[in-house]
Amino acid sequence: MGKAKTDKKSKEHDETRRDFLFLTAGAVGAIGTARALWPFIDSMNPAADTLALATTEVDVGAVQEGQAITIKWRGQPVFIRHRTKKEIEDAKAVDISGLRDKQDDSERVLEDKPQWLVMVGVCTHLGCVPLGQKEADSKGDFGGWFCPCHGSHYDTSGRIRKGPAPKNLTVPPFEFISDTTIKIG
Repeated sequence: MGKAKTDKKSKEHDETRRDFLFLTAGAVGAIGTARALWPFIDSMNPAADTLALATTEVDVGAVQEGQAITIKWRGQPVFIRHRTKKEIEDAKAVDISGLRDKQDDSERVLEDKPQWLVMVGVCTHLGCVPLGQKEADSKGDFGGWFCPCHGSHYDTSGRIRKGPAPKNLTVPPFEFISDTTIKIG
């Protein structure tokens, strides 16, 4: 009877030791694998030149009411429009319950500077660049932007109103760092 107890203890001790060795070997293997893969994973981070473009500053002091400019940020066009009082009124008057991507005009502009609309100028349907920045461009049925590729119409707040685009034009993070300088990003 004593030998059976000893064999049982010995067997339990061997199983506990084996479990410990398996866990230790697994942990060391996982750490080694992670260490070997880290250079590959790290290479997927943005390059330094891309990170340098993470923010951009734009002087809009010369942009007159009713004018629009296009700048590049992160390799994409950004539309900046100095909206007229009528464009602001038109944007505010829209009943958002009828919009595909329900967003009030006040959610798309800064509260203290609603005349400045800043948006990434890429159609949310297939990535085309909509017309509407130049005076002679077609501004679509709602006075904002028009993507002639597939017929998406955006209003004076950059919201999708007609056509296949599923979302409004994207508003990037931005702020005024002086009376006439916008920091995007």
